[in-house]
Amino acid sequence: MAPREQWSSKIGFILAAAGSAIGLGAIWKFPYMAGTNGGSIFVLLFIISTLAIGLPILLAEFVIGRMGKADAVTAFKRLAPGKRWPIVGWIGFAFGFIVLSFYSVVGGWILSYLARALIFRLDAADHGQLFESITSNPVEILLAQAVFMLLTIWIVQGGIKAGIERASRWMMPLLFIFFIVLAIRSLTLEGAMEGVRFLFVPDWSLLTGETFLIALGQAFFSLSVGVTAMMTYASYLPKGERLGQSAFSVALLNIVISILAGLVIFPAVFALGQSPSEGPGLIFIVLPAIFGQIPFGSFFMILFFILMLFATLTSSMSMLEIVVSTGIRAKYDRRRRAAWVFGALIFIIGIPSALSFGVLSTVQIFGMSIFDFADVLTSRIGMPIGALAISIFAGFILTKSQTSKELNMHPILYNLWRFLVRFAAPAAIIVIIAAWLIEIIR
Repeated sequence: MAPREQWSSKIGFILAAAGSAIGLGAIWKFPYMAGTNGGSIFVLLFIISTLAIGLPILLAEFVIGRMGKADAVTAFKRLAPGKRWPIVGWIGFAFGFIVLSFYSVVGGWILSYLARALIFRLDAADHGQLFESITSNPVEILLAQAVFMLLTIWIVQGGIKAGIERASRWMMPLLFIFFIVLAIRSLTLEGAMEGVRFLFVPDWSLLTGETFLIALGQAFFSLSVGVTAMMTYASYLPKGERLGQSAFSVALLNIVISILAGLVIFPAVFALGQSPSEGPGLIFIVLPAIFGQIPFGSFFMILFFILMLFATLTSSMSMLEIVVSTGIRAKYDRRRRAAWVFGALIFIIGIPSALSFGVLSTVQIFGMSIFDFADVLTSRIGMPIGALAISIFAGFILTKSQTSKELNMHPILYNLWRFLVRFAAPAAIIVIIAAWLIEIIR
């Protein structure tokens, strides 16, 4: 039987974990959420929420993962034998399937846009009409989704070191470089400083309870906590690595990338007279139109969609790894076969989501399209329930001596983490769930 792999270095683990967190949540969702919820106030609340709520849960996943030294289901069995906690691992397994099934659809959209950008077919396009035509074309969108899944499977079947870590080591630095290049270009546009002020100068009149709640939700979900992805990654980490430093590095990178996304988008939006509150279409409709109006816009558009592809792939890798790790359990020599089989199943499960903008657009589930239902099912139900369970397990089921030994932190920092993961994080998650239930009832 093949031995269980480990990350070859701390930086490899951090880049892979950061890649899991830095996906569409940071690059696609953060800018339009900031744009529609007060700009700088939202950014400030997002940073506070990430450090105070998201980081403790992330660290809890790291603790459980490294202590368990296995997939999430097996880890809970080892740490709480005879109890029902392994169901949390199965929740992660199920939602890994669902998340990647619709995430791969967006990955397909990105590939379609990138292909057009490479042959300079985006410059003069009607971008609203183009987005609709791409998402409603069954042949193109299924082909693009299949290609995206093939890329994800190819990386994950290679294993931890030769697959996920190697891909993360070159994709993540390139992602940072591309972001910095694009941010510099955006900041040099005439009128760009208005966008910078929108992003960094607080308008305290926009500080509301609703804005705080939305920022808290964004911070919570942007770190990919609750579906055991970080737990799975941490299970491949050697004992000598300090979990606190690694978790803080991942959270900090997530904040930096989110702000860089804002620096790419908002200066350009304001410089060219667009609205920052365009919503989800900001990336696929507004931004290509902006690139089409600036010198060398075609080149920067290509860079942007390559960046989007890298960010989406690094997240999809972690979702497939959850499924593969749980599926093979300790039979590590079955990784390649499992990656291809589970990847194919996820593609099939994702077909209805892919077609929900075209031939299945009339199909509704609780008043939502299939794609939107899959998104809501994971982001508003699966992830909060998983994160709540993880917080309770790390804070109350694992003993203080177990977690303090595993974390090896300064007593003040450890006690702060323990308080946050036992009380603040669960309370915040319950508030998020309650707010969404109230929204549904209304």
